[in-house]
Amino acid sequence: MKGKSKLQKTDARHRTEASALTSPFLSVSLQQSDQNRPRFVAVTTLEDVQAVRCAEFHPNGRIYAVGSNSKTFRICEYPSLSEIREDHSTYQPTVLFKRTKHHKGSIYCMAWSPAGDLIATGSNDKTVKLMRFNETQKQLEGQEMELTMHDGTVRDLCFLEDSSNKSSLLISGGAGDCKIYVTDCETSTPFQALSGHGGHVLSLYNWGGVMFVSGSQDKTVRFWDLRTRGCVNMVTPATSPGSRQGSPVAAVCVDPSGRLLVSGHEDSSCVLYDIRGNRPIQCFKPHSADVRSIRFSPSAYYLLTAGYDNKLVLTDLQGDLTMPLPSVVVAQHTDKVISGRWHPVDFSFLSTSADKTATLWALPPI
Repeated sequence: MKGKSKLQKTDARHRTEASALTSPFLSVSLQQSDQNRPRFVAVTTLEDVQAVRCAEFHPNGRIYAVGSNSKTFRICEYPSLSEIREDHSTYQPTVLFKRTKHHKGSIYCMAWSPAGDLIATGSNDKTVKLMRFNETQKQLEGQEMELTMHDGTVRDLCFLEDSSNKSSLLISGGAGDCKIYVTDCETSTPFQALSGHGGHVLSLYNWGGVMFVSGSQDKTVRFWDLRTRGCVNMVTPATSPGSRQGSPVAAVCVDPSGRLLVSGHEDSSCVLYDIRGNRPIQCFKPHSADVRSIRFSPSAYYLLTAGYDNKLVLTDLQGDLTMPLPSVVVAQHTDKVISGRWHPVDFSFLSTSADKTATLWALPPI
């Protein structure tokens, strides 16, 4: 895994990401003073009447969608960051589209298709809603489809592109029978139910292609390949030193190269796993409570984790991944953080929280 950072440094598009943080970030450990820490500022904050569970950037980065326990679905405009300074005053984002009672229950999860023309939402009303999105008008259009195959809360969603016929596939998982469903978005028909998990499916992630991973309450991460129509590998990340003991997997993600899996657990652990070598690299604890969300930054230099300790933490992955990893708290809410999502190109991220807000954070220009 040591060659990883060299490979990623060829990605010139995100040079800013490396330069934005490298000097202050690496020189500061969590025990040292706050002086040199990267200071992300809250650019916008969307306020709701209940906990905000999910927010996802559109692939073009110009808008983002937000889903809340209040059943409200919104599409917001991504602001210009050129004027952001350290003394910035947080403001409300521009809401381009708002629908109350979007589901009959809380909106737990959402996902955009890679092309950006579809968006899906999942709820504890046990349904998935699939909608077309008009990028030019920045509005939903046409008839929404309601999918009712789940028999419990839908906890996560992700899209895959089926390259054989260029159609979008929607993967959805959750509570109830713990099955993962594959839906053809063209016909809005579920055509596969993947069994294997013995507990609620809490997290799904796809990094391009026909593979995806799932994390579950049963403490396992499963790798699925739609060509073989089943689970191709199963890992139980060990979160207790010196034992094989695991913890429910609340969040999973894979780096863009498909080499590195990171799982986030209810016992506040994160585990790095070498997919090609099929072996764990290390377990670390960036939070003091459940890790609910994990995402690699656009060029995978950093990991953003969100936890029930009200914090968002940035962990540096540019060095030797077997050594202790430098981590820094970069943002905070007044209640549990439920999700953190990077902008597709900018060094900014969205967070959602039980404190009833969705906040956009960015690093002021140096």
